[in-house]
Amino acid sequence: MTSPQQPEPASGTPRHEPEPSTMAGLAEGYAAKAGLHRTHDGRVDVLRSAGGIQGIAESVLPGLVFLIAFTLTQDLTPSLVAALASAAVFTVVRLVQRRPLTQALAGVVGVGISAWLANTTGKAEDFYLPGFITNAAYILAMVISIAVKWPVAGLLFGFIRNEGIEWRKDPVRVKAYRLGTWIIVAVLGLRLVVQVPLYLMGTDGLAALATMRLIMGAPLYILGIWIAWLVTRPAPAADADQPSNPSPSAT
Repeated sequence: MTSPQQPEPASGTPRHEPEPSTMAGLAEGYAAKAGLHRTHDGRVDVLRSAGGIQGIAESVLPGLVFLIAFTLTQDLTPSLVAALASAAVFTVVRLVQRRPLTQALAGVVGVGISAWLANTTGKAEDFYLPGFITNAAYILAMVISIAVKWPVAGLLFGFIRNEGIEWRKDPVRVKAYRLGTWIIVAVLGLRLVVQVPLYLMGTDGLAALATMRLIMGAPLYILGIWIAWLVTRPAPAADADQPSNPSPSAT
């Protein structure tokens, strides 16, 4: 009678268990789609995750151009046109560089929606209103992810660390990733706490609102991601690395 153990599949037959290289590729692809990137040694590349220098400029410049133009002209229409033009310039730059247009096009669409809303209401401060709505939506999504025990930080950082979703089997890791997600929620919440009162001040608070949007945009995002990454680091497997009978000279 033959043994119930199945023979190893031939080299051309797909295996049920993914190869380590496959998991590494999946981790890198998932992280990239989520906007996160990692360094060659497996750490999160915070600057690149924020879009790099060019990506940060793409997110910052249209709002800055709008503020400067409106401050100088006190005219909403040319200020909105200037902001849209600055966003469109980045799309052209990416075309020339033969780089993916996703981020630049998303920026143009975002600025376009903001410009349309401000032009419709006639209120310059409404240029920043869509950002509040997006921020609130992210907060809601992350709080829900924590409540259902699929914290966003785990989904992102777990793949960067090649943990996949195995971390969900470890209550300690789940708790760590919940804390990391709360840190990101705190960053997003802080934006609303600081900026919404300035928005409610109307044009009197416009300069301060625009300044806070710049300060609390990419720089604060980078800081929040970095802190969340640090607090979710797995504990070093000291027990597994040490011999069962350590020598007296071990420290």
